[in-house]
Amino acid sequence: MSEIRVLVNGAKGRMGTETAQAVIGADGLELVGQTDLGDDLSSAIADAGAQVVVDFTIPSAAVHNANLILDSGASPVVGTTGFSTEEIEALQEKAAGLGRGGLIAPNFAIGAVLLMKFAQQAAKYLPDVEVIELHHDQKVDAPSGTALKTVELIRESLDQNPSARQTERPEETETVSGARGGKYLNIPVHSVRLPGYVAHEEVLFGGTGQVLSLRHDSISRESFMPGVILAIRKVVELDRLYYGLDQVMDL
Repeated sequence: MSEIRVLVNGAKGRMGTETAQAVIGADGLELVGQTDLGDDLSSAIADAGAQVVVDFTIPSAAVHNANLILDSGASPVVGTTGFSTEEIEALQEKAAGLGRGGLIAPNFAIGAVLLMKFAQQAAKYLPDVEVIELHHDQKVDAPSGTALKTVELIRESLDQNPSARQTERPEETETVSGARGGKYLNIPVHSVRLPGYVAHEEVLFGGTGQVLSLRHDSISRESFMPGVILAIRKVVELDRLYYGLDQVMDL
């Protein structure tokens, strides 16, 4: 069986560098190109004959890159966050029209994906919940894509289980604006940005006389690589673009 030809875009960044090394060390994959800011991505894909392009760049370029990858005949594996729901749906429609596989994943750490699924399950029984995400101080978007995906799964669970009613709260007053964080789909989300962190998320549930805490910590960027490699191998078998690593895992 021939090796899957992979190009890494954003190769000079920390995630791109880690991804290139992971591809080199993975059985059945061949690193055929590395591109970064200023390079002609479309030409690089054509010249290298890349089947899969892994994109770890910046939010402002993510949609353009994903469209370009699809137009260039390759399958995108995108770890860049900052997509809107409308942008994801447009890319999914385009990929479906082309009959090409792809994946946009807010987090490639297997443990983070499991946390999201566990949180979705827990919300059926403990509907009062808040999400805290902590990242390094160079991350530009907040909340993180992981936090948004987590909230979407929790909201889906709550909407499918009408008996899981959230406790009514009194009207709150913030003496410091933003002290209670933001709300997404009516679920509080808090973002922390500090040096020394990589990627962390905690989902806190409160119930009568009890609390439940679910937490995942990525200690290094190596934690994302098994998920990236899994995604590369999966997308070449697909004929549509998925959102979330959980969509291509056997969970």
